[in-house]
Amino acid sequence: MSTKEVTIARIYTLEGHDQLNQALDILHDEEKIQGVTIIRGIAGFGESREIHTSSLLTLSLELPLIIEFYDEPEKVEKAIHTLTSRLDLKHIVSWSAMAFIDTAA
Repeated sequence: MSTKEVTIARIYTLEGHDQLNQALDILHDEEKIQGVTIIRGIAGFGESREIHTSSLLTLSLELPLIIEFYDEPEKVEKAIHTLTSRLDLKHIVSWSAMAFIDTAA
């Protein structure tokens, strides 16, 4: 087993803002990012303090979404720059991590 340094980034956004497909296209086709996961929240709020939630009575199209991706630090930094220059994404965090790679495969 070996390790390599990666950077993990998370973009916090909302459903229904047409950013998800555009962001996925950029990360997959242009930046060729190693791994991406989309997480749909069931409730959340941000800077505006407006609570976004789902219930049986209100099927909101503005549920919280997290676009999480990782790769080599330079690739993640470039991807973040590309995403923020093209899309209205304001809430992005990133941090360093170690990826454990099975070299026996």
